[in-house]
Amino acid sequence: MTREIVVDGRWLEPPEPMEKVLAALERLAPGERIRFLLHREPFPLYPILTEMGLRHRVRPIAEGCFEILIEPRRGGPPG
Repeated sequence: MTREIVVDGRWLEPPEPMEKVLAALERLAPGERIRFLLHREPFPLYPILTEMGLRHRVRPIAEGCFEILIEPRRGGPPG
């Protein structure tokens, strides 16, 4: 079972949501993933995730917000 870290950045002012998710990424351990909740889609985050060897999936949720699921790419650890 994958352990999940939830980062709720909804309705926070920039740059706080990005700072919170980047701090969570630093703590990400093998077998964990991050569920990032935000009121806008974080386009600047996506190239950072790719560079770190992570993948992400985005889906709209209630009240016009987004859920971004971040996890290591299949086949190995991030990096």
